[in-house]
Amino acid sequence: MIYLLLSILFSTGLFVIFKYFGIYKVDILKAIFVNYIVALLLGFTLAERSFSIAEIPHQPWFYGAVFLGALFVSIFFVMAKTAQINGVSVASVAGKMSVVIPVFFGVFLYNESVTFLKILGIIIALIAVYLASVKEEKSTRKNASLLFPILLFLGSGVIDTTLKFVEVSFVEKEDVSVFSGSLFGCAAFFGLIILLIKSIIQREPFGIKNIIAGIILGIPNYFSIVFLIKALQTDGFESSTLFTINNVGIVIVSTLVGILVFKEPFSLKNKIGVALAILGIVIVALA
Repeated sequence: MIYLLLSILFSTGLFVIFKYFGIYKVDILKAIFVNYIVALLLGFTLAERSFSIAEIPHQPWFYGAVFLGALFVSIFFVMAKTAQINGVSVASVAGKMSVVIPVFFGVFLYNESVTFLKILGIIIALIAVYLASVKEEKSTRKNASLLFPILLFLGSGVIDTTLKFVEVSFVEKEDVSVFSGSLFGCAAFFGLIILLIKSIIQREPFGIKNIIAGIILGIPNYFSIVFLIKALQTDGFESSTLFTINNVGIVIVSTLVGILVFKEPFSLKNKIGVALAILGIVIVALA
């Protein structure tokens, strides 16, 4: 449980950092690229065993790391596009509601338990995610396309599901840091390609501010993934339960941070959502 709590806290830290990115006008793409480099270095530095770079492409989890790295960068752009076109609340809900995908696969691929209480808890949690995340926005965006929210929903769900599959099938406990570092290294590679293409179209300095922002982002980003993987490796902890508690926990803590630190509005819907989220977590945990 401690690994899951740490993953939730570090994931919430990402929310706080992204908020400050907007305040200080950080170039998110450049900061994200630096963040992946930092996470790569952390993974290799904190590795539980000695290894050589040359052996990484031969590891059974390597292609999973490449696939996840590409997904990380792609879903980042889809998330940004969803926020721009459909609104921040829609992006938040679409990303967190995707928990149903790894939960579904957890039940059918790994024969995880299905009880009335667990189903009830997950349904309550999904309703809670929506209510806690939705914000009153001036623009209703009635004509906004559903394409990007759907892609965000599917992409976020595929990331969690693939992470679980690769972890169960290929990643040994002593390889968590090396795998995580390699995953972020692959993401950095794809991010670099996008940056190079962008620099050809529009030349501009990288900026020391973006480097510092990327370093600050990279540390909690790395540990949020590492602790999530370690939580998945905990015996007796089903992924359907873990992903539900993880996603809903992030929504609760992020909402509270938004209220206390950034003085965000807290509507009646949000209050009901947080209350239901806590109820949903308790039911799922006890199921």
